[in-house]
Amino acid sequence: MATPDMLVNALTTMLVTLDPPGLAPVFLGLTVGMTALQRRQVAFRGSLIAFGILAVFALFGSSVLGLLGISIGAFRIAGGLLLFWISFEMVFEKRQERKEKTSQAAITIDHIHNIAVFPLALPLIAGPGAISATVLLSGTLPGVLDRALFIGVIGLIMLLVYATLLVAERLDRFLGVTGRAILTRLLGVILAALSVQFVVDGVRSAFNL
Repeated sequence: MATPDMLVNALTTMLVTLDPPGLAPVFLGLTVGMTALQRRQVAFRGSLIAFGILAVFALFGSSVLGLLGISIGAFRIAGGLLLFWISFEMVFEKRQERKEKTSQAAITIDHIHNIAVFPLALPLIAGPGAISATVLLSGTLPGVLDRALFIGVIGLIMLLVYATLLVAERLDRFLGVTGRAILTRLLGVILAALSVQFVVDGVRSAFNL
């Protein structure tokens, strides 16, 4: 049975990995020229699709790894290293630059009505880091009820992401460049610590320590 500490850890890891405040300026760049109603539609569809993607990985990610012959310990180490790299980019402001480049490229390639799918839902919201974190966390919650609770946590965070996108313009003005930089770096440090813990747990699991 999942303990409150495990659920809090899952909530913190997913929240930091998804980084809703960091999505706000990218979302504004993606939806330039759209009306408020169109922005709401894009935000809702993107959040819903991202939730579906992460929920599938929460339910079946460990099973897929088993079919591929990959132990959960090995995936924890790999996923932890990936999350550590993301935290490194967050601390040194590389991740935001990459997100903005992705959004700019997508506008020129896809039609405006597909933006909710690509790049908003995938890879900006449900990106490699979020998917890795989802599989890692679901691996520590083997019970059906535990995973149902975890999916509820993902749903809660997606509601927060959706709400953040709805107030993206006001949030971006409120935080400003300095505020976004401070918040992103703080979240990056927290994610770095969580990712190291994933690696430590993975080493213990892989070598039966």
